[in-house]
Amino acid sequence: MEFALVTIFCTSFVLALSGALMPGPLLTVTVSESSRRGMITGPLMIFGHGLLELALVVALISGLAPILARDDVFILISLTGGAVLLWMGFSMLRSLPGLSLDCQATNQKSSNLVMMGIVMSAINPYWLIWWASIGLGYIMHSLKFGLLGVTAFFLGHILADLAWYAFISFGVAKGRHLFSDQFYRKLIGGCAVFLICFSGWFFYSGVQKTLAVI
Repeated sequence: MEFALVTIFCTSFVLALSGALMPGPLLTVTVSESSRRGMITGPLMIFGHGLLELALVVALISGLAPILARDDVFILISLTGGAVLLWMGFSMLRSLPGLSLDCQATNQKSSNLVMMGIVMSAINPYWLIWWASIGLGYIMHSLKFGLLGVTAFFLGHILADLAWYAFISFGVAKGRHLFSDQFYRKLIGGCAVFLICFSGWFFYSGVQKTLAVI
């Protein structure tokens, strides 16, 4: 039993870390906000992210999975998420000329970072798709070991996210002494371009699914 729980925790950690390493809305905003609000940005964003994931785990166990698998829900998530990501990407590109690392980190309004963590996760269609497929499958496996199994899975998953995003915030916050404004603008610009490309993929997925069900 103990070996099984440790295995669930470790495999969940590695699986989540591989996903956390991929760029997305949550990572993009973490990079952007860490230069202003400091090292606390990543942990607070992941706290919000974790609250949403905990609620989703409970919902999936309670029977939400079939709803997320519906074609109309997939289409709505894909098109809405794509529109939001497209808007975010272009907004970031427009802000590039005024971006600078030469500012003081502050904890003012830091509580908003928790809400931002929730919102940035919720608008990412890939996040829901991942949980409705890979996440749900892992939860079903963990349930074989009861509540302890699901707990081991969730702890491994969220700790991987926390480790990576805390590292990112630390690097960006301390980077104001190591990186130039030009490097920072290129980093944010690269994230913005990724979001625009990411939005295109979601639009494509939504349209493709729409044509398939017509």
